[in-house]
Amino acid sequence: MTLIATRPVPTRAALMLEQAGVHPLLARLYAARGITRADELDTRLAALLPPATLTGAEDAARLLADAIAAQKKLLIVADYDCDGATACAVGIRALRAFGARVDYLVPDRFKLGYGLSPEVVRLAASNDKSSQPDLIVTVDNGIASNEGVAEARRLGIATLITDHHLPGPTLPAADVIVNPNQPGCDFPSKAMAGVGVMFYVMLALRAELRRRGAFASQPEPNLANLLDLVALGTVADVVALDRNNRVLVAQGLARMREGKLQPGLRALFAAAGRDPRQASTFDLGFALGPRLNAAGRLADMALGIECLITDDAARAMNIATELDQLNRERRAIEAGMQAEADAFIETVDAANRASLTLFDPDWHQGVVGIVAGRVKERHHRPTFAFARGNGDGDEGWQLRGSGRSIPGLHLRDALDLVAKRAPDLLLRFGGHAAAAGVTLREDRLAEFEHLFEETVARLLSPAQRSRTLETDGPLETGYLSLANAQLLRREIWGQAFPTPMFSDVFEVVSQKLLKEKHLKLSLKKGGVRFDAIRFNCAEPAPARIHAAFRIDANEYMGIESLQLLIEHFETA
Repeated sequence: MTLIATRPVPTRAALMLEQAGVHPLLARLYAARGITRADELDTRLAALLPPATLTGAEDAARLLADAIAAQKKLLIVADYDCDGATACAVGIRALRAFGARVDYLVPDRFKLGYGLSPEVVRLAASNDKSSQPDLIVTVDNGIASNEGVAEARRLGIATLITDHHLPGPTLPAADVIVNPNQPGCDFPSKAMAGVGVMFYVMLALRAELRRRGAFASQPEPNLANLLDLVALGTVADVVALDRNNRVLVAQGLARMREGKLQPGLRALFAAAGRDPRQASTFDLGFALGPRLNAAGRLADMALGIECLITDDAARAMNIATELDQLNRERRAIEAGMQAEADAFIETVDAANRASLTLFDPDWHQGVVGIVAGRVKERHHRPTFAFARGNGDGDEGWQLRGSGRSIPGLHLRDALDLVAKRAPDLLLRFGGHAAAAGVTLREDRLAEFEHLFEETVARLLSPAQRSRTLETDGPLETGYLSLANAQLLRREIWGQAFPTPMFSDVFEVVSQKLLKEKHLKLSLKKGGVRFDAIRFNCAEPAPARIHAAFRIDANEYMGIESLQLLIEHFETA
């Protein structure tokens, strides 16, 4: 069951924002998202939290500055998603501009798993690209890599951990750790993505080099040139868009719209058929991000990183085209897996379960996270999807699972509770509130399913298991316009700062099915007709509907017009 709810609007806050010069529609929407003063909407670079307030950033800057001065070999160990790729690209571009000898390594996720493991350290020490590094810098990983850091120390390699994931009970014994979520860090923006953390470390490094007089005889690198990468990684990693993150994303989007973007990002926009002059958070999350992620899911994320660090426009376009093809392959694989997941769910009583655990021996482990997300959206249940990882001799197969959660359940904390009940069940796990990963033995999947179901049932109330679409209520007919759709498209929306969704009652004038899966509608309200569409819905609409919808600018033959994107409808 789906409930359409209306987000409350603090009237006084909305009025004060409007009096401060904020557009009336935006004033109402911002107030409903917790904005009380107009200065909270300031997205100038000057509004960023100072790098010195991020615990460890200045220590990291000194460590890196010393390494650059001694011309030591630096190696960035990156993660294999969009956040990790953009964080690596920020590090490579900034460190090389500062004169560092730096290279990168992306572990094979299917062979070496996640994070800075001892195997990854040994691989780094014998990496063909260079001799053994003097300093390993992790991006978007490492906070749980106690054994990997210990192995690096044994080999005489220093370590700098930059991460944003939640730490375990014991921190790795790294030379420096920069993570807003580590104990003792008072940095207000706990939601920074891995790319944001690395960007902050580079800001601190530039300040340290400036103090050392490094730019007395050479130009000082402009790190604002990297904000397009920071914006992409931040949006694609679906972190909460608190004020600091909104500044980072707004600045990155502004540069894209001005044509100031890396060749790789320009090529990704072209491959996706999107115009960077009209760049939006939607483009970053649903057009560019998936194309970069496809490299990590199906091939090697080094391909994505090369796209982001090359200054050769032709090479960037060639790589972007290859990434686009990988994304098409990913979508085909996903469609088959989704059909199999749907068939399985028909055999269980999903409505009376607290969670869903799915597994197929033929599933691709790089795509299970997407399937888990689709199932979670459709059934509103915390979901894990598993695929086979490595075979391990007499001990059988390891399964690698990716989970997605719903509001009210912190997925990593739920896994921690499972691990406490069965200490030897989970070989590895980690993640966030909304997404997490886990590795276990295939012969113990049923035990995991049982314990996870019990844990979720205890943590989630029956009311929380009902899907609620929180909307911004009705939108006056005068506001249902192309101009307002364009206005909203240029604002910063995302996780914890949701894209505006409205709800209202419409008469259904006509409807037809497109490509056998998309419902095209003509709706009427107050004597005015509106074009609307509900994607991936073959269910016919009743004569009058109560709809939850977004407003969008639809382009056809070079002409834009207003279109309502229907998220859900029910009989009015």
